Amino acid sequence: MTNVAVYNREGVSVGEIELNPYIFENQINVPVMHQAVLVYLASRRRGTHAVKTRGQVAGTTKKPWRQKGTGRARVGSTKNPVWTGGGVAFGPQVRSHNISMPKKMRRVAVLSALSQKAADGDIIVLEELNFEAPKTKEMARILKNLAAQNALLVLEENNTNAALSAGNLPTVSTVGATGVNTYLVLRHGKLVLTKEALASLEEVLG
Repeated sequence: MTNVAVYNREGVSVGEIELNPYIFENQINVPVMHQAVLVYLASRRRGTHAVKTRGQVAGTTKKPWRQKGTGRARVGSTKNPVWTGGGVAFGPQVRSHNISMPKKMRRVAVLSALSQKAADGDIIVLEELNFEAPKTKEMARILKNLAAQNALLVLEENNTNAALSAGNLPTVSTVGATGVNTYLVLRHGKLVLTKEALASLEEVLG
């Protein structure tokens, strides 16, 4: 069983909470985590890169000169890839970069990442994180008290003011319990959760 401290906004421990061993004490599978990160990054690529082939280049289709008798190499089109201004052979075209990954493997990957954070002592649980209005300076102060300036902040649903408060912090990302993924967990140094968000995460993954 793994217990972690529960902190208030001042970074003072106010108790302990037990982490679900089914989620935070799994065998760490590095190859699967690596594959999950590749899948995530590939899915973010838009795939809109493209060059013109010889059939798409504007210009005449007339043969530049007759086939024989000129002493020059035979050419059928000025749009062929050999010529300046011609099309590109085997260039990039619009396509999807998505990579498929089985749901069970994605689950193994995210559980491995969470278990890695727990093993490294990089999980911080907050008693609460409610704001009457978005306050970036206050959020920065709280995270500094927790020594978690580079953090993935997992919030409960509809905690809009807290999410907006962290929106302008370049080294902080916010996500709901259902949006936690391997890439985000591994990308940040600390995993910061509210007690309510932790309960939601354990319900989603449990």
